[in-house]
Amino acid sequence: MNAERIVRIVAGTFILLTLSLGVEESPLFVSKYFLLFTAFVGLNLFQSGFTQICPLNNILARFGIKGSC
Repeated sequence: MNAERIVRIVAGTFILLTLSLGVEESPLFVSKYFLLFTAFVGLNLFQSGFTQICPLNNILARFGIKGSC
């Protein structure tokens, strides 16, 4: 598995998890402030699309996981 797939899986998991913890209608609701983390993940994905800078990709590279390039 390459780094891009791992980044997508982790980002999707964080978004789904924080939405389930931050939306009041969810049975797993904890606090609406979890939605701030959802926004952070979304903004990070948005900026990495333009700049090709992704913190998780850099961390994975240190562990020896290569990108698809």
